[in-house]
Amino acid sequence: MAYAPAADGVWRRVFELDRRGAPLAALRWASGALSAAWVRIPDGGWLAIEPRAAEQPPWGPVDRVAVAERVGEVGMPITVFEALDWARVDRIPTLAEPGKLPPGGGAAILNLIAALALDQRSPPLAYRGPYPSEQLFLALLESFRYDTAPVDPLAAFTSGQLGWMPSPHERVFEPGGIYVQLRGRVEKVVWRGRAYHRPDWQGVVRHATRRVWEAGGEVRCSVWALGGALEDHLRLTPAGEVTAVLEPAVSSAGGRRLDPAVAAGIGAIVAAQSAAPLAPLLRERAARLAFAWGAVDGDLVEVGPTGARVSILLRARLAAALAPLDTPAARAAAALAVLTEIALAMGDALRAAAQGQLATLPEAEQRRWLTAGPAAAPGTDASIIMAAVHALLGELAD
Repeated sequence: MAYAPAADGVWRRVFELDRRGAPLAALRWASGALSAAWVRIPDGGWLAIEPRAAEQPPWGPVDRVAVAERVGEVGMPITVFEALDWARVDRIPTLAEPGKLPPGGGAAILNLIAALALDQRSPPLAYRGPYPSEQLFLALLESFRYDTAPVDPLAAFTSGQLGWMPSPHERVFEPGGIYVQLRGRVEKVVWRGRAYHRPDWQGVVRHATRRVWEAGGEVRCSVWALGGALEDHLRLTPAGEVTAVLEPAVSSAGGRRLDPAVAAGIGAIVAAQSAAPLAPLLRERAARLAFAWGAVDGDLVEVGPTGARVSILLRARLAAALAPLDTPAARAAAALAVLTEIALAMGDALRAAAQGQLATLPEAEQRRWLTAGPAAAPGTDASIIMAAVHALLGELAD
């Protein structure tokens, strides 16, 4: 990284390179304030930040984010966030429309904020915005560390009681379009548009269908389910250098449709893991999908407009897990674990679709839905999930 003295005599960050010399960020300062910045995202593109570009309720001044092809380009605006004093970072700003950012864009901006806050020796920063979601919490864990040890960090965050100490990660663009993120260890890898994560971040366990893990002194990126790797995709040194790219296996096996009861059960599980107002939409969308076993390129589940393909590798792993089990309860538990893996793998896609559907409604209808959306009758989801368990076990018995 490079620093330059400003007119006020303060040395400020102006450029960042990774260890291979690839550009990561560029910052332009004028009269002690940030006038423009560019930060690189995992796919190799750039986000441009224009401080105090406009006024927007309820924040007043806002910083604009645009997609750019290169440093110095204004780019195409996509969203805004509440204006930040980049020379004296004192909080984590609220982003207007996180869903409009390209993959990894939010983490890249947060990492730049964390790097500047570290340069400035800022005290722990707070997030006081209206959307303290689990997604934002997980994104913050990539560039910050919370400053206390609450029993439930996520609950403390959503109630505005968590301070965040800057702890930016190192970013490296490896050959072959592989993006590696490190902070004492490899924490995240992005390859072919797919992100692989560590399952543990500052004591917080996050589900990772595409997982970063270690075995035999090397780091591996794999599709993960039922406590183990289904398929390895990348191998790296502990320092983050890629040593092997393992092309996902191509298989023509599968294609067998799953009972509609399985789709309903997966929808019920996703609904149970999501915000209550979205639950009816999630159940409905999942029930409309035609599920089938099949070959999935480098993932556990592939979701389309009308169907979802579940990796045939997961079916094989479930069959192997069921073989030694001789009690109905044990077999049901194994089937439920597989349904949960599928629900976790496709939950984000279903939630995004449900949120998109909700956004098409008139504002008054959205408000009514979010404050008093219809709910399933007590016990309904449990019975739907159990029906899905029995349907899945029946399919494997055929």
